[in-house]
Amino acid sequence: MSSKGGGTALSRRNYRLASDTDKPKVTGIVNEKLLSDYLHHVFPASSKHGPASATYRKTLNFQDLGAHLERLLSEDEPAEDGTVEGRLGPSTVVLDHTSGFEGLLFVDDDLLGVIGHSNFSSIRATTCAYKGKWVYEVLISSEGLMQIGWCTLNCRFNQEEGVGDTPDSYAYDGNRVRKWNVTTTNYGKSWAAGDIVSCMIDLDEGTITFCLNGQSLGTAFSNIKMGPGVAYFPAISLSFKESVAFNFGSRPLRYPFHFYIICYLPLQDPPTADLIKAHRLLGYMKTVLSTCIDTQEEKLTEKDIGSWQLKGEPTVLVTLAHIFNYFAPLMCKVYLVEDVLMSFLLGILEGGGSVDEHPLIQQLLDLFWLLMEDFEVNECLKQLMMSLLRAYRFSPIIPDLGFQIHYLRLTTAILRHEKSRKYLLSNVITFDVLRSVVFFYIKTPLRVKEAGLEELIPTTWWPTRFDKEGKDEKDLRHETADERMRRRAYERGCQRLKKRIEVVEELQVQILRLMLNNKDKGTGEASRYIFLNKFRKFLQENASNRGNPTVLCPPEYMVCFMHRLITAVRSYWDEGKRKSTGAISSEEAYVPPQLFYNGKVDYFDLQRLGGLLSHLKKTLKDDLATKANIIIDPAEIQATSMDDLDEDEESGAAQRPSGAAAMGGALARPSWLSSPTLGRANRFLSTAAVSLMTPRRPLAPPEKVKVRSLPVEQRTEEDIEGSHGNDGLLLGRPLEEPDQPITEKSLLEILDGIVMMYNLSVHQQLGKMVVVSDDVHEYAVALKDTEEKIARCPGRRPDILEELQKSQKVFAEKLNHLSRRLAWINATIYSKEKMLDVYWLLRVCIRTIEHADNTGSLFAFNPEFYLNVAMNSYSALKNYFSPSNSMDELPGYEDTLTQLAAILAKHFADPRIVGTDIKDSLMQALASYVCYPQSLRAVERIPEEQRVAMMRNLLAPYEQRPWAQTNWILVRLWRGCGFGYRYTRLPHLLKTKPEDANLPSLQKPCPSILLQRHMAELLSQDKDMAASFLNSVLNQLNWAFSEFIGMIQEIQQAAERPERNFVDTRQLKVCATCFDLSVSLLRVLEMTVTLVPEIFLDWNRPSAELLLRRLAQLLNQVLNRVTAERNLFDRVVNLRLPGNARTYDMSPLCSVTRVVRLTVIRGAATPRAHTSVLLSDPCFQLHSIQHLLGETEASTAGADHKHFSLHAYTDYISAEEEQKVEQMLAFLTEESKQAAATTPTSEDDLCPICYAHSISAIFKPCSHKSCKACINQHLMNNKDCFFCKATITGVEDYSKPAGS
Repeated sequence: MSSKGGGTALSRRNYRLASDTDKPKVTGIVNEKLLSDYLHHVFPASSKHGPASATYRKTLNFQDLGAHLERLLSEDEPAEDGTVEGRLGPSTVVLDHTSGFEGLLFVDDDLLGVIGHSNFSSIRATTCAYKGKWVYEVLISSEGLMQIGWCTLNCRFNQEEGVGDTPDSYAYDGNRVRKWNVTTTNYGKSWAAGDIVSCMIDLDEGTITFCLNGQSLGTAFSNIKMGPGVAYFPAISLSFKESVAFNFGSRPLRYPFHFYIICYLPLQDPPTADLIKAHRLLGYMKTVLSTCIDTQEEKLTEKDIGSWQLKGEPTVLVTLAHIFNYFAPLMCKVYLVEDVLMSFLLGILEGGGSVDEHPLIQQLLDLFWLLMEDFEVNECLKQLMMSLLRAYRFSPIIPDLGFQIHYLRLTTAILRHEKSRKYLLSNVITFDVLRSVVFFYIKTPLRVKEAGLEELIPTTWWPTRFDKEGKDEKDLRHETADERMRRRAYERGCQRLKKRIEVVEELQVQILRLMLNNKDKGTGEASRYIFLNKFRKFLQENASNRGNPTVLCPPEYMVCFMHRLITAVRSYWDEGKRKSTGAISSEEAYVPPQLFYNGKVDYFDLQRLGGLLSHLKKTLKDDLATKANIIIDPAEIQATSMDDLDEDEESGAAQRPSGAAAMGGALARPSWLSSPTLGRANRFLSTAAVSLMTPRRPLAPPEKVKVRSLPVEQRTEEDIEGSHGNDGLLLGRPLEEPDQPITEKSLLEILDGIVMMYNLSVHQQLGKMVVVSDDVHEYAVALKDTEEKIARCPGRRPDILEELQKSQKVFAEKLNHLSRRLAWINATIYSKEKMLDVYWLLRVCIRTIEHADNTGSLFAFNPEFYLNVAMNSYSALKNYFSPSNSMDELPGYEDTLTQLAAILAKHFADPRIVGTDIKDSLMQALASYVCYPQSLRAVERIPEEQRVAMMRNLLAPYEQRPWAQTNWILVRLWRGCGFGYRYTRLPHLLKTKPEDANLPSLQKPCPSILLQRHMAELLSQDKDMAASFLNSVLNQLNWAFSEFIGMIQEIQQAAERPERNFVDTRQLKVCATCFDLSVSLLRVLEMTVTLVPEIFLDWNRPSAELLLRRLAQLLNQVLNRVTAERNLFDRVVNLRLPGNARTYDMSPLCSVTRVVRLTVIRGAATPRAHTSVLLSDPCFQLHSIQHLLGETEASTAGADHKHFSLHAYTDYISAEEEQKVEQMLAFLTEESKQAAATTPTSEDDLCPICYAHSISAIFKPCSHKSCKACINQHLMNNKDCFFCKATITGVEDYSKPAGS
């Protein structure tokens, strides 16, 4: 509606009074004189018309008010020809998305926001400047690679060259802190997400300047090209997924006062006339709110504007209606909402105090809904909320966080108004990257000084003591008094910062609590259910677009949102517990298993433990009927199967044209940039007919009650909470699930969403932010090392001392900066409260998995992300949170560790879990779990039955499954008990710095005697399992060591070629991996021989002799390859190639030594058959055994060659162990001499296969012969004879006739 309406045109809410002919002089509201005084007071005449005293002014009533107000508003209208010259193009400046840009971009609906979607995309504005001084602002949404500035029409950009890379284009790059104009030089400061860059061009002086958050970075370019035909457009080039928003003047500039002083103007003219009019109308409104009409005394009195209430007084309402006739249309314009209305509302809250102490905002919102058209108030609220979002997101950080608190308080006040809240939840707050999730984010300052952290934390501190492995020493008893004083001062500063951040967090929680209100049903659906549907849609977009980062909510936003949501949900949960005595508290919260299979909650395309949902519904339909009283219509199952086929075809078709789109076709716009659409929903959930069996009549056929799954946005409170016997989200309770209330069902779905959020991106972000703590540690180590060098620096070398002191200063400055930044990160991300949130989430997942596991086969419906979050949240608690927040202090921590250990032990080999990725994750988590003493003890605390079952699964044959992690688990259970296996890091690596000292592989040995005993009992009692397990271990060792030898041969050849003196890093990595696998397999063999020697030495067992011969063969191969002087292994190790540092002779030789010693010494008490197996192997060489103790022939060793000897590792090998090795060597030496002195066997009597052993077996029915070792090994894989290929039906012992 036009703002220039007539005086009586109050048709918007029908507040027009009757005409003069219909009414007497006295209006019936107040008397004529008092009304005239009131209206003149509210709408005073302008000073242009001279003094308007009460004696001379004209009587004013409502019939004349319209004309009077029209006249007042027209007085200050600016002249039409006030346009400033110097621009060409449309008056409304936007990004030119139709021409003049290179690369693929997503442009926002208002043509002011942009996201790069190719290597280096460029775009310019629609308006250019050719003279004068101009400015525009860029709101930095991501801090990556971008070049922002100005360009001329002649500039041509491509995927490699953008703004600043061509002549007549100039750019500032805050990512690399440089300026660009064909060449580049250092300039400015680094920017961060949430900063505002102001780009100014002076076409009178020929200069370009940039400002960051209102602070000038200095003149970037001077003497730029000017003259006829030269005009400059705002322009930007940005890399993939980087995003910004422009403000050419469509909204008030955030930092205008820095520019107007020297007459810099925004490219787009502000709506000056409307601004003047809006401010004047707002002044009138303030006067109405602060004026009280005393009808008894017939006078006007002043009152506090904050106490005004909408009481329905006719005079006041009609007066306000005249004002809103002009004011309402103006409040649909974003510039006026931000400059006029938002400033006014913020001013109301400036007095401090709680939001409840300022009821005026609630009264004003009531007034807006009363006097404005619905479309007007809707648009006004939308623009107001978006302005608040922008203001909060791009506010600079100051010590007291005043800006953030100010905007959050106003947001809270607006959302307290029920009708406004529901409109905003339904239409504005959609939880995407640019909407309300921003309100729950607290950005981390990149520039500590500007954020005022030097004031809050004047004293900095960092660790100064480190152990041999480079880890921080946590024992504070050795710190000096000065170190203690600094640490405590730093902790006090951190506490001050934390308290200020907590104020912001509390306001954010208040906002969420308002959104989660489920009691405001007076004006329609409660806020919580609107929120829940929007929240689920938000999760769907982030889950369905994980491969497209341009449409995902940033992980740093997700972390803060999750923590606030946990606090709000737990508060409502516990409030419900206090009202309902049967419900459980939030400390015992979990998600019931029926949510996962009853179709009430859509999990999009997220994987289930048992595979595809449609497959599970078909294969487990009988279990659903018997255990959960849910019947699936067979026709719907068939329809679902066909839908899955169609979707496969559609997904393939959707992927095929992507290449064409990348070549220049238009890309699909993400839903948060255009109309929101649901992604692919699971068609089974939306179409399947789910029926309930009625338990009251078990003999009758089940009644089918059709339950349809609605799309997310169509669900109502009844669909979620249920009513009149309908269980809502908890439909289909299994018999194993207790029949008791948990909490409000809507909170259960929100809790489920919180777990999903953690899985989507929160864990990733928690790991990412640890890099600051790692940087502090690295710089602290470097500073201490530099200080030690300064102390050792000789006085005759002042040049070196000067350089060291410079380095010391640089390190100290960097540490001062990083320690303050770390304080902020610890307060916002890694505080004790945040740690408790993640711990609570871990316990929720554990209880959810336990309840789902009790349902038997229905456990397969559980989404995979619950197991992922259980594993990842434990990892985060252990590795990411501040060392000051000890895990041991968490309530019930040991019990939680035991519960998680039971889950890992049971489910890593659970046949109900089919996904390869989740099975690998479970195996890796268990492998990590047994590396740490505390968690290993938790594994030992689980019930014995579960421990034995876990060990049985670990000892299953290695074929047809990922065996490397299984083998690693067994090695960790043994580490610390093996021969020379008491080290944390290999001895030759102790002087080098580990990449990450927290890796599971770098933890101190912590063997488990209990689990070793279980392993020994299983292998001893189950002969078939023992044979199959050891055969698989020997097979894998043969493969791994053969691959390793082949790889080092290739590496040696590459290193010796003159034309190529480098080795592929991937090749080195594969080589190192094969070596590590070989060593770990040898350690498992050592473990087995130590714990259960009878598997090899008790030849009454059917496979003992064969296993011993295979073992001897492999041990001899390893010994010969590793111990030969100047051999291939020796040469490659001495190359000291990067990435191959773990290849070291001690690792395999120690494990082989123990195995050989045990088989020889334990076999020496029996007939010498066991020893003869080793000695008779063709590969046996005595000097390989002698090499272990450094006993080599002098002729084979060079003078400069360092021999290997077990005597050199006294820290890891005891004197008693060395003595046993010496005894073994002496025994084998004597046995070798006796074997050499015996009469050699005739060649005719040797096995024709191996020529190492005498013929001892004859095949039936063909009567061919060989030794037992060869035929037994052959029969493991093949039943055909070596020679005639006849099928072997039996093998009998053979002994040579005496007379032969």
